[in-house]
Amino acid sequence: MASKRPFTEEDFTCPVCCDIFSNPVLLRCGHSVCRDCIQQYWTIKGSRECPLCRKRSTKNPLVNLALKNLSLAFLNYRDPLEDLCEVHRERLSLFCLHDDEFMCVVCRESHQHRNHACSPISEIAEERKVGLLFRSELDLLTRKMKILEHAKFECSHQAETPSKRTFKHLHQLLYDEEKAMLAALRKEKNQKTQLMKSKMEKINEELFSLPKTIKELRGKLDSGDVQFLQNMNQETETVRGGLIDTAQYLGNLKFTVWSKIREAISYTPVVLDPNTANSQLILSEDLTCVRDQDEQEEEDIVGVQLPDNPERFDRCPCVLGSVGYSSGIHIWDVDVGDSTFWILGVTTESAKRKGTNSLPSEVWCIGYDSNTLSLKAPRESCTSLIWCEKPKQVRVKLDLDEGQISFSDPRYTEKFFPFFFSLCSVSPLRILPVVKLSN
Repeated sequence: MASKRPFTEEDFTCPVCCDIFSNPVLLRCGHSVCRDCIQQYWTIKGSRECPLCRKRSTKNPLVNLALKNLSLAFLNYRDPLEDLCEVHRERLSLFCLHDDEFMCVVCRESHQHRNHACSPISEIAEERKVGLLFRSELDLLTRKMKILEHAKFECSHQAETPSKRTFKHLHQLLYDEEKAMLAALRKEKNQKTQLMKSKMEKINEELFSLPKTIKELRGKLDSGDVQFLQNMNQETETVRGGLIDTAQYLGNLKFTVWSKIREAISYTPVVLDPNTANSQLILSEDLTCVRDQDEQEEEDIVGVQLPDNPERFDRCPCVLGSVGYSSGIHIWDVDVGDSTFWILGVTTESAKRKGTNSLPSEVWCIGYDSNTLSLKAPRESCTSLIWCEKPKQVRVKLDLDEGQISFSDPRYTEKFFPFFFSLCSVSPLRILPVVKLSN
């Protein structure tokens, strides 16, 4: 009879793959799982939790060295005896499909397993491996489909919500402008009405005194020519200012409204492309701001995967603008504020975006890290600008016609003057005249 073993196979069985531990890791809750199993489980599940107790765990759990060594020892201890039937001491070569257990050829003829369906262990193992592989592939495809559906919904929602908000804002601007213009029109209408009312009252008063006025006019007709003309200028005064200034409200109405709306709306020359953004970056709703996610955000969005489309940077925390340029001069300002680590510039459309944590090789950029401002160009090492202070804003000027790119501080307004230094008394520094070339 076989001697009693100090451990059973269950003590060294992974709760995910149900096999002996292979490179086990220790979770925060105290349970152990194979490293490959837990990574695959987290990918399918979408959250870093223990498969047994559902408690959250750290991103990179440590290897359980003690359990790893014990598992290897158990495998070495088990191999010489595991393939033998503990009852008949015969090799285990069959699997009872009815009782779901291993058996030898003697067990098959015993009363316990007689007339039970059985198959060779190798066939059952192969069938179950294929089934497990199929389920894993199916789970992976299902997971990818959910990721794509979620990404599709998020893209649609992220595009629809700001669009609705923007048009709602424009509608409100138009409504406010219409309301203000109608209010001004009503105000002027009331003023003109009141003016006309006053004039009419004055006219009525003059009508009552008309006989007297006629009598006075007859007297003036008998006066001298000069005095007569002076009196006529006073009497022929007409009612002025009684009409509404229609041109003020209808003239260039569309242009006037458009000008006022333009004053209330800002324009950003560069808009970020979320389809190129690395998954650890957080973009603002209007696609004009980008930053790295913090630890809490990293915990919150674990399992929320973005589609691995060809345009996206999968490792390097980069994002591109939505529009590429092939000619002309293009200028945009970037507010870097108090950011402690940033890089900005331009790169080519063919820049490598997969499989590397490094910057694309074809990049012209300025960056700030470890209190150092640096410049970088393709096939050149970084140039430290140790004499430059950290800017709050950076202006990027891309001149594709001249093949130049420049970085400057748009808030720097101090004047520059030509500068000369000489300690040579033999040959002077001479400023040359401009040479005019003939056609």
